[in-house]
Amino acid sequence: MRDRAQAVVIGGGVIGCSILYHLTKLGWTDVVLLERNELTSGSTWHAAANIHGLHDSTNISRIQHYTMTLYNALEEETGQSCGVFQPGSLYLAQTEAREHQLRLQAAKAKLYGMNFHEVTRDEAERLHPLVNFDGIRCIMFEPDGGNVDPSGVTNAYAVGARQRGAEIHRFTPVTATDQQPDGSWIVRTPKGDIATPWIINAAGLWGREVAALAGLTLPLQPTEHQYFVTESIAQIEGMPDRLPSVADRDGEYYLRQEGKGLLIGAYERDVRFWAEDGTPLDFAHDLFPDDLERIEDNMMRAIDRVPVVGTAGIKRVINGPMIWSPDSNVLMGPVPGKQGYFCCNGIIPGFSQSGGMGLMAAQWIIEGEMQYDMFAWDIARFGDWADAAFTKARVADQYAHRFAIHYPNEERAAGRPCRTRPIYEMQAEMGAVFGLNTGWEHAQWFADTPGASDTNGFTRQNWWGPVGAECRMLRDRAGIIDISNFAKYRVAGPGAEDWLNAVFANRMPRAVGRSCLTPLIGVRGGIAGDATVTRTGDEEFWVISSGMAEDYQRRFYESVPLPAGTTFHSMTTAYCGFNVAGPRSRELLQRLTNASLATPDFPFMRSAMITLAGIEVLALRVSFTGDLGWELHCRTEDQMALYSALLDAGRDLGAGPVGARALMSLRIEKGYGSWSREYSPEYWPQEVGLDRLCKMDKDFLNKAACAKVMANRAREKLVILALDAADVTASNADATGGEPIFRDGAGIGRVTSGAYGYSVGQSLALGYVRGAQAGDRVEVMVLGRPHGATILPAPPFDPSGTRLRA
Repeated sequence: MRDRAQAVVIGGGVIGCSILYHLTKLGWTDVVLLERNELTSGSTWHAAANIHGLHDSTNISRIQHYTMTLYNALEEETGQSCGVFQPGSLYLAQTEAREHQLRLQAAKAKLYGMNFHEVTRDEAERLHPLVNFDGIRCIMFEPDGGNVDPSGVTNAYAVGARQRGAEIHRFTPVTATDQQPDGSWIVRTPKGDIATPWIINAAGLWGREVAALAGLTLPLQPTEHQYFVTESIAQIEGMPDRLPSVADRDGEYYLRQEGKGLLIGAYERDVRFWAEDGTPLDFAHDLFPDDLERIEDNMMRAIDRVPVVGTAGIKRVINGPMIWSPDSNVLMGPVPGKQGYFCCNGIIPGFSQSGGMGLMAAQWIIEGEMQYDMFAWDIARFGDWADAAFTKARVADQYAHRFAIHYPNEERAAGRPCRTRPIYEMQAEMGAVFGLNTGWEHAQWFADTPGASDTNGFTRQNWWGPVGAECRMLRDRAGIIDISNFAKYRVAGPGAEDWLNAVFANRMPRAVGRSCLTPLIGVRGGIAGDATVTRTGDEEFWVISSGMAEDYQRRFYESVPLPAGTTFHSMTTAYCGFNVAGPRSRELLQRLTNASLATPDFPFMRSAMITLAGIEVLALRVSFTGDLGWELHCRTEDQMALYSALLDAGRDLGAGPVGARALMSLRIEKGYGSWSREYSPEYWPQEVGLDRLCKMDKDFLNKAACAKVMANRAREKLVILALDAADVTASNADATGGEPIFRDGAGIGRVTSGAYGYSVGQSLALGYVRGAQAGDRVEVMVLGRPHGATILPAPPFDPSGTRLRA
């Protein structure tokens, strides 16, 4: 066994072996995989191993499509069978909402060149004559869907990795992972120690235990999961071709051919947790006792849809463990604050994602960044706030609603409230309906009475009207928005300016009270973030950025050493914030302070420490609404007093509370981008319109990559679109993000954000397009159906910035 390696992968399931394979494929051959038992031990070996390409997330669809197409190539490369069966998959919609979901996926498939299309009932019956299609509104067919052999795929990855020089050691448990002073690691095993700069935790059911060796706690929880295989069925025995799988998500089961019988699995509502206190170390190729009564309701729905299931005998039952994260997505990426430690844990659709997941992990480790924006998978989306109670509650919800639609703007209640700020109860009494933002309860909108909750769907929901009232109130008078979820940092010391200039692309403000907007550049030259930086003293700055990106962006900040005597501290928990905006916002605030807020004394993009209602606040003349306004940041213990004072001062002006959904609409009216939507490492500065803020006459993080991409012509451009009122009225739906954009039947882009612009009377969308310009007519696939739209030459609200600078 080697005593040094470029990377050590811990865990010999399908994901660990895929990561090892892809590391070698990208050029790292001095890599080692350690498996405590046999390859596939744990949950890999008993997986149903279904494969499908389409997902509600565009980038996850790309990754699954890559994985599906990889398996046949992997067989050719290694000579190891993956047991690939691709008779296709039929997707059924029993409800209008499911039809909307499938039509959206079909539109995305057309845009990205994937094979997923609608078929008639006659075509579906020819493909699968055993299915009863009564009550089905819409049927989609994915010709490449099917299943693979779990052991075959895992061993094919292993063979491919070994062929390129990797080592795999079975029956080699890891007993310790010791970090060295230089940040590298010693991985200890009974067979010897390995020194490495990278540990990759792909330990599956034992991910928590392996993480604990490094002092980490991962939000993971295993559950039981069952499927069964029938005896041979005469009708199937007589068929010349293999039957397509059936995805009847509204029925809450999955079904495919296995041998000459059928395999049926379910995610029942009666969730059974397992190994809450830790996965037993002697567990390997083990199963739990059968408990088919638990999935009886799901089985009956499967029998209604495929009646032959009801007369077939049961050949075997598989009841085995799966390990889940709180949102059922993988926990992936370098652990913030733990140099050289990479996680890839909590994977559910492993055989649909294994190839792409391995490729993304290898890119991140070797190249420093993935080719796709995969924040939905980034371990940085969870912090210490995601404790065992939260994780258990969310996993129960995810398992029981595995096949439920995740609607736009949906906020699930499980495990909440988790973290609250001082005004939480006050907002609740005012009718606030909350969402979750990095563990914090955050007001989304305000209902007329307390206790309201969201309805969910692809069309306009119960919050659409109240959010409109909030928007109009702010645009006509003033509104008070809780922006405490913004990330806030204080940088202080003699090297503060130099350090910030070394991190960010824009030049830092030289004078106290000045602010600037600046991009944070990713490893590949894209937009990893954006921030407002304000100089609050000769040697002090505050940085305001995206709250949900705080741990993600921490990796960038930590990559630039702080100068001697200089400090960088997160103030996100210690400070709260409000944005008071609208044409009467100055009048409202002036009632509470002796500081002059007149434009000559307090112009746009300036800041000052002022006293407001007797409370010291950092006031910034900026507003994400695009309107006249100020951001006010105060200590958390002063939040309640400040909020009360603002509400009292605005009451006779007709001002009041405004939630996050209204802020979404307001910033889209102004054409402002948002991190993880318009701003992403995938997009170049000149595509986003931030190239003017990249000062190429100074050094900054990833400047060379920035210069390289900025030397190219923009591949696409960020635009704002207005959807045709007649189409929007007919569908009762606005764009929300992800909808493809077509022109003359050809895909030219996709929506990144969408909302109704209440103050401008238009349904709007921000999106990226190629080969199109202002005035062009296009079609936006809202609900998967074409909605006419026009690319606007400028944002419809205050395009000249007159209100903003008033």
